[in-house]
Amino acid sequence: MTVRVACLGAGYFAQFHYDAWARVLGAQLVGAADVDLTRATATGLAAFSDLREMLTKTVPDVLDIITPPETHAAAVRTALAHGVRTIICQKPFAKSLETGRALTAEAEAAGATLLIHDNFRFQPWYRAIRAAIDAGTIGEPRQLTFRFRTGDGRGPDAYLARQPYFQTAPRLLVRETAVHWIDTFRYLLGEPSGVYGDLRRENPVIAGEDAGLILFDYPSGARALFDGNRLLDHKTPNGRLTFGEALLEGTDATLSLHGDGSVKLRAFGATEETTLLPARQYKGFAGDCVHALNQHVVAALRDKGSFENRARDYLRVHEIEEAVYASAAEGRRIAL
Repeated sequence: MTVRVACLGAGYFAQFHYDAWARVLGAQLVGAADVDLTRATATGLAAFSDLREMLTKTVPDVLDIITPPETHAAAVRTALAHGVRTIICQKPFAKSLETGRALTAEAEAAGATLLIHDNFRFQPWYRAIRAAIDAGTIGEPRQLTFRFRTGDGRGPDAYLARQPYFQTAPRLLVRETAVHWIDTFRYLLGEPSGVYGDLRRENPVIAGEDAGLILFDYPSGARALFDGNRLLDHKTPNGRLTFGEALLEGTDATLSLHGDGSVKLRAFGATEETTLLPARQYKGFAGDCVHALNQHVVAALRDKGSFENRARDYLRVHEIEEAVYASAAEGRRIAL
């Protein structure tokens, strides 16, 4: 079985999608569309400036939407109207939770599978950490902490070279980045029962928040902390590999994620560490997680298996995001 894939969007991040799809076993890229036809042509694929034309001429099995959030609703609806039965949409899923819910319902009514491309849970270090949890290696998880430190948010030119819309986005740290860890924390610890958010802006040239703390609590009594600051860095040769450092502390052992992508294990009471996942060079973005997600989709289609990233499930990430912003505005914990 070969899955025919067409992509909408040829901007900055789309390069990682095209590269990943070209390496996915069982996938064939059949077209690229972008409002800038020059960028679509540069992919080397059949190029289009109009999504409808691309869908009509290429008849893909999968449409991969790699465009800004304000375009997602129209793109999903166009794909549904053209009979596409598997649609992958980059996060943020939609401009609002209400729109996300509507698109999810429309896709389900059409018998289509709508998936969200949030790839961080597919990074190899989080897969290794989850495997250690499942194996009972650390005992009962009690505290998960991630320190997000990209160091790319300083000065008047912050973000302009790569993602300039970050400067004017009214919501930045949580909506654009912390949502990755909202989803990853769900993957590692399950659904939180409450959140508390403390958000702030440190660089005055941007519109949204660029630093803050988000505390999650869980029915088991475990806690998780996302500690984000885009103006600070962490120890790493590549600030965009892990984007920070993590600790997962359990009753029997602690796992540590380092900026080079390695995961270390320290038993309770011990001073020495063992390497659970060694550092290595990865092809593609952030541990080649785009490729891992895309391969997961093709495997699920081929084997009629389950998808980790269905839109219906991912709506929970948006609900938690809204709760974080509400918590920060109201200065209180919000139950979920």
